[in-house]
Amino acid sequence: MNKKYDVVVIGAGPAGYVAAIRCSQLGLSVACVDEWHNHQGESSLGGTCLNVGCIPSKALLESSHLFSVSQNEFSDHGITVGKAKIDVSVMMARKDKVVGDLTNGIKALLKANKVDFIHGHARLSQGKKVKVHERDGKKIVERLEAENIILAAGSSSVHLDQAPLDQKYIVDSTGALEFDAVPKRLGIIGAGAIGLELGSVWSRLGSEVVLIEAMDEFLTIADQQIARAAFRSYKNQGLDIRINARLVSAMVKGKEVQVTYEDTRGAQKVVFDKLIVAVGRKPNSDTMFGDEMELAIDERSFVHVNKHCETSVPGIYAIGDIVRGPMLAHKGSEEGMMVAERIAGQSSSINYDHIPSVIYTQPEISWVGKNEQACEAEGIPVNIGVFPMAASGRARAMGLSEGLVKIIAHKETDRVLGVHIFSVQASELIAQAVTAMELEASAEDIAMTIFAHPTLAESIHEAALAVDKRAIHIKN
Repeated sequence: MNKKYDVVVIGAGPAGYVAAIRCSQLGLSVACVDEWHNHQGESSLGGTCLNVGCIPSKALLESSHLFSVSQNEFSDHGITVGKAKIDVSVMMARKDKVVGDLTNGIKALLKANKVDFIHGHARLSQGKKVKVHERDGKKIVERLEAENIILAAGSSSVHLDQAPLDQKYIVDSTGALEFDAVPKRLGIIGAGAIGLELGSVWSRLGSEVVLIEAMDEFLTIADQQIARAAFRSYKNQGLDIRINARLVSAMVKGKEVQVTYEDTRGAQKVVFDKLIVAVGRKPNSDTMFGDEMELAIDERSFVHVNKHCETSVPGIYAIGDIVRGPMLAHKGSEEGMMVAERIAGQSSSINYDHIPSVIYTQPEISWVGKNEQACEAEGIPVNIGVFPMAASGRARAMGLSEGLVKIIAHKETDRVLGVHIFSVQASELIAQAVTAMELEASAEDIAMTIFAHPTLAESIHEAALAVDKRAIHIKN
């Protein structure tokens, strides 16, 4: 006999668990099904983000940053310490504790909100019925049905035939978070956000890092003025980024990975101790549906949805990484909130133009809205204000004055169209820009706002002033 709910959510990542909690807050009966398990075989909520993505990578980025600072920057502050050493096992244990604390926190949140959690693999059938199997797919442990189904199955790493994973020498991003020692020579296929963050971690700890990127420009998704500044910075940090380099093959021989790639000079060969494949992610839409269940899915395996995340079947919604848009945890969470509220009869929507993106290197990169090349391609007249962090008193005092803030405003209306930041704490600074743009602020609105001194946030104020060529602390 099927257990009946108002809503069944498939997936307990940032999209799914947020949707489940919000549905319950709105008075709906909710079940949430998730199959993720940790190394001990126990249920571990939070999806890719909490288990093998956003959170563990940031924990390692923080540890490696502190190690690098102790080695290279303490002396500038008059601090003398002995030669720093890294204990990878302790670093990994701390990372695992951070992950465990947060995933257990989600379990407690679901319980507190009276969401029924079921551990297993869910398959959706016609009639809005869900069969929950054990993870091996054999035994059915629960049968559910609901008026509304929310699909939030997330995504997984893209694999390459040229570089078959063995999860020992050739690994994906998950394997790169589990190294038990610092590799001397580390190769990374892909120089996007994941590749740059993982490369930064292991480079700071002593690896010789080479990133092999097939695109002929660096970080094409970012504003190119920001991308050029970041490229120079990463090079100076020791990251060897090879652009317009297409992987031909990668094979393990002995205890080494032999890689062949092609660039403008022809075939190139390089040898690594470890190789990370970080070429993007694909939606997990291939294992959710029974044979009789048909939903519209595009050629890239994304579930087709309308602007409110409803699929081709009324009452079935899809959110997060399995639908169009950036594969970002906060985007999925907001979609979960929107869908829950619409199921409950409320009017709710998302402004997809104002979703911020962040790359957590050092300095960080963040942006929201249109970049300069997009405005040029669309024929939008703009005024641009740029403020270098070298002119920021707070950044100078911190000894972290690399980077810039760039504001793009419409030439005729002065409406802020995009904000792009390359600086320390760019991930925190971008929130001010998102708020301003959501409130339809002009560059003048930001320029007329009083910012505390000395702060990093003043750089946004000065960039807004620079849009109208009236910045105070730089030459206009």
